[in-house]
Amino acid sequence: MILALYEHPDGVETAAGNRVVYDVERNAAHFGAAQADGHALVWELAPSARGAKLIAEIDPEPGDWLIRCDRVDFPPGGVAYRHTHPGPGIRCLLFGSIRIETRGDANDYGPFDAWFERGPDPVYAAASEIEDSAFVRVMLLPREWQGKRTVRYVDAEDESKPKLQRATIFLEQPIRFE
Repeated sequence: MILALYEHPDGVETAAGNRVVYDVERNAAHFGAAQADGHALVWELAPSARGAKLIAEIDPEPGDWLIRCDRVDFPPGGVAYRHTHPGPGIRCLLFGSIRIETRGDANDYGPFDAWFERGPDPVYAAASEIEDSAFVRVMLLPREWQGKRTVRYVDAEDESKPKLQRATIFLEQPIRFE
């Protein structure tokens, strides 16, 4: 199974299916058939993908899952301490900048750069020191995570540290894999 991210600077209209459309100008997400007249990002679960901005192979176990689309906003200097998530996902930075450290690598991202996180790999994120930053993501999660915060801190002492970032869930769509 492939999770792919497509970018459509001049708008898009999609048919029904396992896809999420994020309307950048309206800061809104829709599942399946949707239309965005301006800049849009589209995540799609499919057997294959062509022409995508980013493609990630995923292998979900058979059963009930959830597609979640949310946005994470950081003030200047915000960090997400080393953490994991219960499922994979593709993120795309909307504005600002962010440094992502995982699996021994560190990468810097700017507006509309995208990256994939497997879920179980610890990740540390440091947003710009001088400007607000935000990314939107689509994650595939086990169904029991519906409505729940997915971040799990690797170091117990990080759980009690102040968190400056905030997440806004746009949609959670149940889906089943056979």
